[in-house]
Amino acid sequence: MLIDKEKIHLPILELVGEEADKLGIECYVVGGWVRDLFLHRESKDIDVVVVGQKSEDGEAPRWGILLAEAVDKRLGKGAHLSVFKTYGTAQVKKGDTELEFVGARKESYHHDSRNPIVEDGTLEEDQNRRDFTINAMAICLNKERYGELLDPFDGMYDLEDCIIQTPLDPDITFSDDPLRMMRAIRFATQLGFNLTGECFDAIARNKERISIITRERIADELNKIMLSRRPSEGWLLLDKTGLLPLIFPELAALKGVETVNGRAHKDIFYHTLKVLDNVAELQRQRLSSLSEPASGLSSLSPEDGQLWLRWAALLHDIGKPKSKKFEPKVGWTFYNHNYIGAKMVPKIFKAMKLPLNEKMDYVQKMVDLHMRPINLIEETVTDSAVRRLLFEAGDDINDLMLLCNADITSRNQDKVKRFHDNYELVVQKMVELEERDRIRNFQPPVMGDEIMAMFGLEPCALVGELKAAVKDAILDGIIPNDHDAAVNYIHQIAKEKGLE
Repeated sequence: MLIDKEKIHLPILELVGEEADKLGIECYVVGGWVRDLFLHRESKDIDVVVVGQKSEDGEAPRWGILLAEAVDKRLGKGAHLSVFKTYGTAQVKKGDTELEFVGARKESYHHDSRNPIVEDGTLEEDQNRRDFTINAMAICLNKERYGELLDPFDGMYDLEDCIIQTPLDPDITFSDDPLRMMRAIRFATQLGFNLTGECFDAIARNKERISIITRERIADELNKIMLSRRPSEGWLLLDKTGLLPLIFPELAALKGVETVNGRAHKDIFYHTLKVLDNVAELQRQRLSSLSEPASGLSSLSPEDGQLWLRWAALLHDIGKPKSKKFEPKVGWTFYNHNYIGAKMVPKIFKAMKLPLNEKMDYVQKMVDLHMRPINLIEETVTDSAVRRLLFEAGDDINDLMLLCNADITSRNQDKVKRFHDNYELVVQKMVELEERDRIRNFQPPVMGDEIMAMFGLEPCALVGELKAAVKDAILDGIIPNDHDAAVNYIHQIAKEKGLE
């Protein structure tokens, strides 16, 4: 099948083909770039497979490296070549385009490792080793055959049918490299595709094999699922295939509904996934609004910034199983589940090899504070309560309020409307107070050194008490966020304590 050359009329690809012709070798662009070409998705990473003849001694030259070196030289200034001789691969970067070069190969596996034994192979053998049919298509770049599609497993039909399946026996595919089970679910989630029945069943049969995959690899796939349009679809597939309790037992523990005296609570697992999808949708709306203030993680890329709020959504009720209690007069309660959940975050991040830095701190903070706006919505909205929330949330207040909004999932539409109306009231109150009192991330206008100088004090607990009294007075609206007002208030407290 010949592809319309206009679709692949890229100077960089034509240049690669020209250099391959000079070396007398075949070369093909394969994998994700080809898949995304037909899905009309942008892709900057281009994988090139090179097929060359063996030399007289039977050894195949490292054609991938040789072609990469030729392409790098041809591209000239601004191109960067990286060679990985151990693996027989090379990478050329120029601008935001990245080309990976490798010789065609075949693979075999030991049962206790996903790292393959690699040998030189034919293009057919190289396509056989690919994970899914939609990733096994190749387009020739040599001049005489430029644009010829080689699709031995009918990946084009699977793209049209929106299905994920393996080129060969899925049991062998997933047992050889169990990470492919995660990749299957990730691609299904990212692309909105379905797993074939054979693919789904093979994952369920081979799920225990996931134990040989490093947590870092699993976390990478989970993050890609989280950044999908509807991340819940990936988590549901992980649950249905039986992978979820093996890779994230704390999330699996949210499943199920318990009934006592005819009173049941909602299924926390499905509620959590609904909140996660709500956050994803609200983020899309927020990104389309240029007037939206930046979040506390604004130093990150927009995509990375989105990711950690989605993790906060996934973990916001993670403490409920440990806090769940039935009280005859009240029903099911989950007192302090936000505090318990926040305490669980570092352990979860450590076990899953997620970053133990400011990103984890942010997620922990969101989990801890997520009930505060909801409590304000349900109760009388006082200036003092709003000031304290602004102070504790700081630059993350917009993200916290987005999470709060996403957490409104009741089936009672009257209740939902009341919550949303009160939510808007809280937001408006925050805007007014922030403009007037500048509370967000404020520092008390009188520092400890000044307090010590006022009363001739050495560093002691009393200095801290006076600073805290000023902070509380500002947050409670007793005094404005102003230096002179704070000094006068300190003198007033000092008289009560006998310092003056």
